[in-house]
Amino acid sequence: MTIAPYRVLFLSRRDTARSIMAEAIMNEKGNGRFHAFSAGVEPGDKADPVALRALARAGYDPTALAPRSYKDFAEAEPMDFIFTLSDTAHGEPMPEWPGHPVTAHWGCEDPLAVEQDPVEIALVYARTLGGLERRIETFMQLPFKSLDRISLKAHVDEIGRG
Repeated sequence: MTIAPYRVLFLSRRDTARSIMAEAIMNEKGNGRFHAFSAGVEPGDKADPVALRALARAGYDPTALAPRSYKDFAEAEPMDFIFTLSDTAHGEPMPEWPGHPVTAHWGCEDPLAVEQDPVEIALVYARTLGGLERRIETFMQLPFKSLDRISLKAHVDEIGRG
């Protein structure tokens, strides 16, 4: 019996750095068990080039990543999980998502907010990437089949606090 992949949406304010990084990580590490997407509350015009370079250096394919609006997913095929990565996206009123996905806030440092020297900027992107990798890897190790919705929600909330 084939199980369809879990559909996961990562939300941030602009969908130019954190959320597209999360999308790339999950799609690469998910081994077909997960299909990740990203979107923004106020999507930017293009993906952040520094984020794309950080992904490429870490071995992820950034070529198809581009900002999208969360509204594109409000009436799309239902998601199983939706994670906000920015406080802005977390604080926005969201639509009634199709399928009633499990949601959590996984707040991440905004690498675009750093306006210091290039070394500090590179460190922030590396920290953000590493933090997302840890959370996503932890999430993918959950025993999905044996958890009810309430337990699953508690686990994803805990991952967001960790």
